[in-house]
Amino acid sequence: MASYDRRVAGGMTRWVSGLMLGLTCLLLASCAAPGGSADSGPRADLVTASDEPEARTRARIRLQLAVGYFEQDKTTIALDELKLALAADPTYGDAYNLRGLVYMRLKDLPLAESSFRRALALKPGDADTLHNLGWLMCQQDRHAESMQAFGQALADPAYLGRAKTLMTRGLCQMRAGKPAEAEESLLQSFQLDAGNPITEYNLALLMFQRGDLQRARFYVRRLNNSEWANAESLWLGIKIERRLGNQDAVEQLAVPLRKRFAQSREAGLYERGAFNE
Repeated sequence: MASYDRRVAGGMTRWVSGLMLGLTCLLLASCAAPGGSADSGPRADLVTASDEPEARTRARIRLQLAVGYFEQDKTTIALDELKLALAADPTYGDAYNLRGLVYMRLKDLPLAESSFRRALALKPGDADTLHNLGWLMCQQDRHAESMQAFGQALADPAYLGRAKTLMTRGLCQMRAGKPAEAEESLLQSFQLDAGNPITEYNLALLMFQRGDLQRARFYVRRLNNSEWANAESLWLGIKIERRLGNQDAVEQLAVPLRKRFAQSREAGLYERGAFNE
């Protein structure tokens, strides 16, 4: 279990871009509309461009550029844009939130944490920032603090990222060696977002590990029949079908594993018959 948990944090690279850090899509929504800052309180009138201070407008434009560069993995350019955003408006919580993600990608975890905490000081209780802080703490094995941050994010009834946070909490519970709690979190996430490949894979894995092979097959088949199938999911499907005694299904899954992922670790394990690894 422990060896797999470390791979959860650093592996499944084809899927992780849709996961986790939880900011860019929601942040784009929050910073795309002029005057849409969550730092300000509710207004009686429709917020238009004229309501936004000039400094915030400049900062918002820089933040949008930073988001784009971050999504393109141009991390240092994104950081430069964030510096300009915060120079224009040092009270912009969303910019500190993205800065935390940038420093996470740069493996500077202390600066990432300080950025998230600064964002929370400016936007107390912001669920997206709490999600990101929880994931940061998970990677440092600060599991109690991680669960607290996720819990605070999920307690916000207006939070739109519940499926993402439940999934990430489940991964962190797996990392902490709590499979029952992880399965519960992932099942809740699946109810909200049934098409997430990370949720499907890890539910299948947990159920396979505890011997619930029919349910494990259900989740991994959904994944392997989608565009998100990869070497890990095909290999898990092979092991489940082999355990169920379905050799035809094993051979069917081996075809794409050999054809599409011939150089993968999983293809090598299949060729060696190392089904217990």
